[in-house]
Amino acid sequence: KNRLQYAIPGGLIGVGTLIDPSLTRANRLSGQILGAVGTLPAVYVELSVDYFLLRRLIGVKSEGEDGPAKVQKLVKHEFLNLNVGSSVAGGSVLYAKKGRARLALKTPVCTEIVNCPYHQAPGLKLWHNSS
Repeated sequence: KNRLQYAIPGGLIGVGTLIDPSLTRANRLSGQILGAVGTLPAVYVELSVDYFLLRRLIGVKSEGEDGPAKVQKLVKHEFLNLNVGSSVAGGSVLYAKKGRARLALKTPVCTEIVNCPYHQAPGLKLWHNSS
């Protein structure tokens, strides 16, 4: 047995657990966070974000047009895939208006909010899982 001193993003580590192997099949735990109770970031089930849409999709043509397809506005109940860390979480649009949207996540995400100039959303508001 080797004691792990630290892990870095992108590094592969093996973790032995006593959980049911059916929970770990087909990479189901890929992108998940492991930590001692009370040391993990908060879990979120909904979020509200400021966003902007590109005018056209690159590499996608719509019917009857020669150029790239135009991007449609977000609509209620539209399903979006969100990248949170190394995991992908689906979310349904609860409302979208004037560059602001509120999303209900299909699966909760455990993450820290980090101020990053490249990924900063000025109107980001989060709702914690109450359970």
